[in-house]
Amino acid sequence: MRPACFFLSLLLAAGAAAPLGAARTLTLASTTSTLDSGLFDALIPPFEKKFSCTVKVVAVGTGQAMRLARDGNADVLLVHDREAEEKFVAAGYGLERLDVMHNDFVLVGPAADPAGVRGARAAVAFGRIFTAAVRFASRGDDSGTHKKELRLWQAAGVRPSGPWYLESGSGMEATLRIAVEKLAYCLVDRATWLSHRREAAGLEILVEGDKPLFNPYSVIVVSPEKFPWLNTDLAKKFAAFIRSPEGQAIIRDFGRERYGAPLYHPDAVR
Repeated sequence: MRPACFFLSLLLAAGAAAPLGAARTLTLASTTSTLDSGLFDALIPPFEKKFSCTVKVVAVGTGQAMRLARDGNADVLLVHDREAEEKFVAAGYGLERLDVMHNDFVLVGPAADPAGVRGARAAVAFGRIFTAAVRFASRGDDSGTHKKELRLWQAAGVRPSGPWYLESGSGMEATLRIAVEKLAYCLVDRATWLSHRREAAGLEILVEGDKPLFNPYSVIVVSPEKFPWLNTDLAKKFAAFIRSPEGQAIIRDFGRERYGAPLYHPDAVR
């Protein structure tokens, strides 16, 4: 069970105004994949202990996480949509984009592979799924994963629609469950896949390793000039911690023992 401090109220997750807490409380807006994979269970307690603080995590899609930050409802972001992140910083909402880690996306689908995508390049695979009009489970939630999926459809020169295209409007774990239930194709980050593949009977990785599937994560301290009430000092400490040798070692080792492979690869300290 995850610590209770990992969750804000549903009101804050929905964007309602709420106090961000005292000097020893940090509000982190992040992706559902980092929460669902269990990374925060390993990464946050050492930070809380080191700085005698509490971290409240709002786990939503990257797009919603950035909207929370633009409203002054998050001190720091851990997200994975580089194009959107660079625009966020350029608009003055974040101090700078700092590399933290990466993994990659994989295209999973039924072992029978009715669209014939096995081993294809990512854009080719998406084009074949569109042509075959076979079920595809999409997050449809403006998350980093959803934006990556939309770019792959665009690269294939198509726009998905129709009863075969299933939009969950939910996080990665929930969307993967739909793909399992419907025997649908699905774009999923490798961390979520590795941590839930035992529950994904009937699906397997069909496309991986293509350059467009690269999935970098960054940390961004939200601008105190825009929102002077934010806990910028603790946000900077968090950004420094997860990029420090200690934080990067936690990231590097996370998942090795349980899943037989790391779920993320550190980018700040090699």
